[in-house]
Parts: sequence; structure tokens; C-alpha cells
Amino acid sequence: MKMVDEKGKLLGLINVVDLIVLVAVIAVIGVIAVQLLGTKVTDAVSEKTDCYAEVAIIGAAPRIFEEVMRQELAGERLVAGNEYLEATVEDVWLEDYWMQAITADGRIVDAKDPTKKTIIVLIRATVAKDTPSPKIGSQELRAGRTYIVKTQTFESTGTIRYVEFGSYDPPEGLSDVM
Repeated sequence: MKMVDEKGKLLGLINVVDLIVLVAVIAVIGVIAVQLLGTKVTDAVSEKTDCYAEVAIIGAAPRIFEEVMRQELAGERLVAGNEYLEATVEDVWLEDYWMQAITADGRIVDAKDPTKKTIIVLIRATVAKDTPSPKIGSQELRAGRTYIVKTQTFESTGTIRYVEFGSYDPPEGLSDVM
């Protein structure tokens, strides 16, 4: 028996061209499935751990930081789109907002702004333990990145200044409160 018979069928069962098309379709479906479901499947079966991130909303106007403190966001779940995430606001505190100012003699000095504050939001999320790209929703958690803090009643953009897995233990001097 020949591998390909006179009708072009492989082992007498399927046409070679049909086989190539079938393999290509299966490969495309597989690639699409991995792209769409790959991270969800990995996250579902991976061991989970807590991840803490401090987000600094720098130079907030008085009406914003007063509203944040009035709302008492600690304990609120974070939101993405129209869904709650596996992340909560653990604590919120204010720090002085320091800016650079030019003195009369032309020197640049650090000066505390008399009205603005920096809002620090401590977030705790559950993430896959060995992930190379920890995320809350679609936002990656890395120090220096911009992060949108969004709860049911508050939303603002800040900068991540600290990320830690396991337990919250910031370096000395990073946090005035904790």
C-alpha cells in the first residue's frame, strides 16, 4: 500500500490538501485559545499569595483628599469596568506634598506645599505566586508604573511606589504611618 494513492489520499483515508488545511485550522484555533484563555487558566490553577502595593496620588487638591478621608476607603474592593476584583484598599493616609521652588537668589529648594497633599493608598491583592507579571485586573503591579485606583465611589491615577509579596513590610522611611 502506497502512502499516497492515485486519488491523492494519504493512506487511503484523507486527501493531503484537506489534511494540511485541517492542521492549519486546528493550529489557528489553538493559538487563539492560548491568547484568550492562557492567563486565566494559569491564574486559576496557580498557587495564590497576597501582594501589597502602595500607590501615591501625588499633589492632590484639598477637595480630593478631604473626600478620600471622608469616604473611609479602607476595606473597599477595587473595581475594573463593571466587576469587583480580588483586591481591597487596606489603608489610606496623607503625606505632605513636597515640590521644588526657586528662591529669590535663584536656588532650587524643596518646599512643602501649604494646601496639597499626597494620598497613599495601600492595596492588598491576591495574585498567582510565581507570576512574572503580577496584575490587579488588567493593570500590572510594578514600582514606578502608573496605576488607576478605582473603587465603587472613588477613582484617581497614582504612581506605584512599593510592591511586596507575602506580607506588608515597607523599607524604613518609606511609610510615615505603618
